[in-house]
Amino acid sequence: MSKNDVVITGFGATTPLGGDVASTWDGLLAGRSGVKTLEADWVERFGLPVKIASRLAVEPTEVLPRVQARRLDRSEQVAIIASREAWAHAGHGEDTVDPDRLAVIIGTGIGGANTLLDQDDLLETQGLRKVSPLTVPMLMPNGPAAHVGLELKARAGVHAPVSACASGAEALAWAWRMITLGEADVVVAGGAEAAIAAITMAGFAQARTMSTRNDDPERASRPWDINRDGFVLGEGAGVMVLEREDYAKARGATIHGRLAGIGTSADSYHITGPDPEGTGQAKAISAALRTAGLDPKDVGHVNAHATSTPAGDVGETVAIRKAIGEHPLLSAPKGNLGHLLGAAGAVEAIATVLSIKESVIPATLNLENQDPGVVQEVVSGEPRKVDLKAAVSDSFGFGGHNVALAFVPA
Repeated sequence: MSKNDVVITGFGATTPLGGDVASTWDGLLAGRSGVKTLEADWVERFGLPVKIASRLAVEPTEVLPRVQARRLDRSEQVAIIASREAWAHAGHGEDTVDPDRLAVIIGTGIGGANTLLDQDDLLETQGLRKVSPLTVPMLMPNGPAAHVGLELKARAGVHAPVSACASGAEALAWAWRMITLGEADVVVAGGAEAAIAAITMAGFAQARTMSTRNDDPERASRPWDINRDGFVLGEGAGVMVLEREDYAKARGATIHGRLAGIGTSADSYHITGPDPEGTGQAKAISAALRTAGLDPKDVGHVNAHATSTPAGDVGETVAIRKAIGEHPLLSAPKGNLGHLLGAAGAVEAIATVLSIKESVIPATLNLENQDPGVVQEVVSGEPRKVDLKAAVSDSFGFGGHNVALAFVPA
């Protein structure tokens, strides 16, 4: 089977920029920010130093039926919404795929944090009888994947990679493997996250990884800018429908691009800090090019992980130089979206495919004074029109997880 045999037939998303892929993409091209001041009462109650986050642009409860929404954690809600859009975009309907040849892989970094916190509060304040019998299915990290799998009747496999901020990208890598190994014809894959809560905000704040630019939320997330001071926590979901090429063509599907190759590795360096030499990240990128059959010079664009942290942003560019060189144009959607944790890699992979398909790279928002440690050209100010032969999307996570995805045109 050809290693370029995995094609993309559909995608869906719900993000801080919009409730679907089109509005999210339009927001990226228009240079909009999804970062806002948090209005939750716990921000002041606990004296949190970070008072900003990237909430969803469209509330899931406005999209899903009320009864269904009540039975799902927020992370499961966004996974269902993005998957439905992707499934419809791919031209699939009910019973269009043999369930034994259909798989679902939805990653998450944290899972049902809000359910865990809410149900624990009920237990402590109102007792056992008030705890929902659906608590465990709502809080378990495999919940988003499980609910999508149930809805689509997938029986080839339902998986939930949990690799921090690389989870969504790793789900796409698993999907590539399943298809190239002949384990499935169609895989619905991506990432979902909805963990904006007091404890996660407090934990990240105590680790000093988050921006405290509270007086200027829309300019807080600033990848590669010399004045960056940390990431902004976000929420959302991104999902792709990946298919075996001959299967997609046989049913007359529209092919939007190809997941040509994937690479994964681990730093084994530090639980939260990236290897400053970028060794593991470079290995993942090189592996993506190798499995795609691409030469580094073929890559014209890297959609970078670039979270807006002082250490991580520059280290990633070191890895890109090692694996690809200095020629690719870089961009970082987290300036607009904030950091969607386990959903980030999937949403940004969709943006990468759209960059290839529409020959345009969105500008990196809030890049005013580029860090001198970043020697590559970063697209900033305005979107850049450019024809792309290939592009790479990077995702990295706490624990040293590294994933790189190589995309080429349809």
